[in-house]
Amino acid sequence: MRRYATLLLLAAAANVRADTIGSVDTVFKLIGPDHKIVVEAYDDPGVGGVTCYLSRARTGGVKGALGVAEDRAEASISCRQVGPISIPKPLEAQEEIFNERISLVFKRLRIVRMVDVKRNALVYLTYSDRVIEGSPQNSVTALAVDRSLVIPVKR
Repeated sequence: MRRYATLLLLAAAANVRADTIGSVDTVFKLIGPDHKIVVEAYDDPGVGGVTCYLSRARTGGVKGALGVAEDRAEASISCRQVGPISIPKPLEAQEEIFNERISLVFKRLRIVRMVDVKRNALVYLTYSDRVIEGSPQNSVTALAVDRSLVIPVKR
């Protein structure tokens, strides 16, 4: 049963899609796309009315065009209420809601949602990791939820 729940969580995390909001070029590349910073929006799959905005570097050039470049580990996150908050089912106290490959094989960018029960808040952390060695670089944001809506947490 636990395996089934884990598979469902992974499937939910895989279904989260980013909407690209915009980008700015940081380095001109003669061949292939320029290096850039992109801003993307991710709707929280477990909490209606919450969107996380993530800015991160995208490597251009020939390697970037071919999809074999390794993007930098730095990212910044800001989550906001964009509509009425709804939580249809209890949340895990800590749950990965998104992950994406940022190198050919070994490096992933992750967004984790944590519930701060004491303050009735949702905390979002973004970081990257590698199979061998991760990066301590991270970014965190918190969203206070109105006290009239108690965040249901799985126990």
